[in-house]
Amino acid sequence: MIFNRADRISIIDLFDMNVPCRTGAYVIKEDDLTIVDTSASPSVPHLLKGLEDLDISLEQIKNIVVTHIHLDHAGGAGLLLEKCPNAAIIVHEKGAGHLVNPERLEAGARQVYGKDFDRLFHPIVPVPQNRIIIKKHNAKLQIGADSTLTFYDTPGHSRHHFSIYDERSKGVFSGDTAGVNYGYTLGGQSLYLPSTSPNQFDPEAMIQSLDLLGSLSLERIYFGHFGISEEPAKVLTDVSKWIKIFMDTALEVSRQCEPESQLPALTSSLKKAVLQSNTLLNENEEFLQLLDLDMRVSAMGLIDYMTRNRAKKEV
Repeated sequence: MIFNRADRISIIDLFDMNVPCRTGAYVIKEDDLTIVDTSASPSVPHLLKGLEDLDISLEQIKNIVVTHIHLDHAGGAGLLLEKCPNAAIIVHEKGAGHLVNPERLEAGARQVYGKDFDRLFHPIVPVPQNRIIIKKHNAKLQIGADSTLTFYDTPGHSRHHFSIYDERSKGVFSGDTAGVNYGYTLGGQSLYLPSTSPNQFDPEAMIQSLDLLGSLSLERIYFGHFGISEEPAKVLTDVSKWIKIFMDTALEVSRQCEPESQLPALTSSLKKAVLQSNTLLNENEEFLQLLDLDMRVSAMGLIDYMTRNRAKKEV
């Protein structure tokens, strides 16, 4: 499925986890044709089909940008690169090594997803070192005569995360920095929630990254999950608000529950907070299924953050 087919920037639905409007790849149709994010390897056939439907050959692709190296954004990068002879992978300096040697990345994901890992992410194809381009904070990439991308270091969701500002559209490809946009699943109803997945979530860094995005001349946000929002101020305000709610909820659960019961309790409490914010959310079964998974993964990241913080204080 393709959104914004005729526009300069189109979205290919990657059917991540076989769910529509879950994860998207952005295709920027400039002289140097650029793709932003690939999702995991099982999504690559959807990406290839989308490119074919857009009449784009694999030889045309010059840049494959990954906002960060989590597998639902970059897990398919190596597999896609094998099919794109003229392309390079563009990645944050802290993520490049994991694309070349993805063993630790895979081990971490197996801890989170368990027996579902192979179905969701296999295979992870290593990326050759000589086909990687590293971009640091404030670095630029010209992809057309009047089209430049600027890369901004935006930690918080992960330390290997950058967001990419497109001057021509005044939009930012935010990966997971600006959270998750559930609007497509909810039929246009707006809901923006942070993604606090393990194991590098840092609420202070995430707020600082949101502030950085807010300082840009911003008219739209291109979400990894999923689609485009043309209300960037609301996105940034809402996600900042929910970060505080998530943290307060996690602290309360940690006070009330023993460690072994914190994950189910926090998952339930986060879901309850979201659903109480708008009773209409309870009527969308597809959304409720996504929320179950997302709040569990976010709860894992919140618990991991608090555990790391306690360990620091004890040293």
